[in-house]
Amino acid sequence: MSHHDDDSISNESSNPSFSDVLAVAHSRRQLLAGGIGGAAAFFMSDSMLAAPERQTHWQTRHQLVGFRPVPLAGGGGNTPRISADYQYEVIIPWGAPIAPGSTDTIGIGHDGMWFLPLNNRSSHGLLVINHEYGDNIVVLGKNTPSNLNDVRISQYAHGLSVIEIMRQGRNGKWITNASNYARRIHVNSPVTFSGPAANSPLLSNAAGNAPLGTVNNCANGNTPWSTYLTCEENFNGYFGATAPWTANEAQRRYGMAAGSGYGWHLFDARFNLSNPDYANESNRFGWIVELDPLNPLAPPVKRTALGRMKHEGIAIVEGRGGRIVGYMGDDERFEYIYKFVSDDNWRAMRAQGKSPLDHGKLYVARFKDDGTGQWLELTISNPALAARFADQATILVNTRLAADVLGATPMDRPEWTTVGPNGLVYCTLTNNTRREVANGANPQVPNPDGHIIRWLDSDDHLGLTFEWDIFALASATHGTEESFASPDGLMADPDGRLFIETDGLQRDGLNDQLLVADINTGEIRRLFEGVAGAEVTGITMTPDRRTLFCNLQHPNPDTSVPRDATVVITRRDGGIVGS
Repeated sequence: MSHHDDDSISNESSNPSFSDVLAVAHSRRQLLAGGIGGAAAFFMSDSMLAAPERQTHWQTRHQLVGFRPVPLAGGGGNTPRISADYQYEVIIPWGAPIAPGSTDTIGIGHDGMWFLPLNNRSSHGLLVINHEYGDNIVVLGKNTPSNLNDVRISQYAHGLSVIEIMRQGRNGKWITNASNYARRIHVNSPVTFSGPAANSPLLSNAAGNAPLGTVNNCANGNTPWSTYLTCEENFNGYFGATAPWTANEAQRRYGMAAGSGYGWHLFDARFNLSNPDYANESNRFGWIVELDPLNPLAPPVKRTALGRMKHEGIAIVEGRGGRIVGYMGDDERFEYIYKFVSDDNWRAMRAQGKSPLDHGKLYVARFKDDGTGQWLELTISNPALAARFADQATILVNTRLAADVLGATPMDRPEWTTVGPNGLVYCTLTNNTRREVANGANPQVPNPDGHIIRWLDSDDHLGLTFEWDIFALASATHGTEESFASPDGLMADPDGRLFIETDGLQRDGLNDQLLVADINTGEIRRLFEGVAGAEVTGITMTPDRRTLFCNLQHPNPDTSVPRDATVVITRRDGGIVGS
């Protein structure tokens, strides 16, 4: 997700547009054959692919999604709305202490997060939460910092928080606990690098400064070994130049520009693109960062094998043979979808003292117009890349450039990914108003409203081929009780519910919202609607699935003190959230 609109484009390659592929795919009007046919029960029928013809029957109680939806009418206000079968409370707003009596405070721009239970309890655990961004006018009360102290205040608001929370009594409120685990990681916290690019000269500065910090922490993931993965997205917006400066090819590809919306470069040399002592500082951002919430002394680790891009999030799944597979989106118009596969069984690797996230292969997706696709290997053993890049580290630091060379398919802002219980991978494509394909019959041309794609990899997530289809076209829901646009946050539960969060202009007078879809039938119901100006983002559940956490980010700044906060959602009858 992103706090900006989708006006910027960094991809100038001529790779075929996904809109070309989508138009052909929808003209086929048939179920996919081959490997994905085994999952046909989870796919839309031919009539459902014709999204404008879909019918919604609220009177039928489905097995998975049976709650009374928030009605279309009455939306767009400054008070959240929730299903009549549910209730909510608000916790941990920006600026609150991370623990009772602590001087460390919760950051701004609440985004991706994860609930890690303590003592296997759903009522007690650690909430690890990203802080994506915070405008200077909100954090500092002015558009531009006046000195280094202002910059430090702004920088502290970014990063992530680890907070210990507990529910008081069976149906009580959630509170923040005193905790040895509670901590803040921000732009000036120590970090380390690992993986193939860790010792690359491209990550070293003449100044010799140690790596510090993480920024624009958007969505997230978590590992089977109970660590948290936070993803650095629009890092380019924190850099600027105080003297004449010309971007090189790689810097242009990542959207580096002389002007900075934050003004950090005016007083902090690390973010000054025209300072030769820090020429490679921007290469230190754009990574996926692993954090161990249970070890407060361990610094975050930037895992370079996962590539450098504007990472939205990562969905981790265990593939054949216990290998770790991670699916990722690069959140900008005409960017790509990626996959990482570890070299070996993750338990065996960890027993050998190796991180499964350091040793493996990175791939980028090419979608074909016949409903199939390929994963293209982003390694130095690929002749097309060996002819262009010096080594694997250079490929990983310049992942976007390498993907361009291989002819990956440009997508409409690929964001969150999640893996359903049927093995299908789902990815939100938020929007793309710059798409210029003359196909008036296709509601995605242009694409201001976005859609959700899904695919099934061959060989239990390890294969180099996949088959794909479209799960939902947002534009086809307008004017119906299922209305949504700009899908962003995404989470599949073990039963087959797909939780969809939105970030962008909604139709039919609605604010951003949280919806629940049945992946068997395609039915979508609105569970929660946020407040004016606020994105609904970040999603996690307790292990018993009776409590869901999500966030309201950047509420309307016209209010007196807009404070990002976390929303706790439960069923009134104590049942599974989404049912």
